[in-house]
Amino acid sequence: MKKRGTKSSVVKIDPEIMSGTPCFAGTRVPVRALLDYIEGGETLDDFLDQYPSVSREQVIAYLEESGELMLATA
Repeated sequence: MKKRGTKSSVVKIDPEIMSGTPCFAGTRVPVRALLDYIEGGETLDDFLDQYPSVSREQVIAYLEESGELMLATA
């Protein structure tokens, strides 16, 4: 488990990649794309089919980190 305040290895913010938009590390896929898929009622498999450069493990790790962050600030 990551300590709060440590850098995520799942999401990368780099001004040279997608103008600094948070993306899944090693890809040019914005994290917002995953959130849009979920909000639109699409499945995780739909997202992974559309963005094969993102692994299931990356998505699960992102969701776990996000959940931990939300619970830590609640």
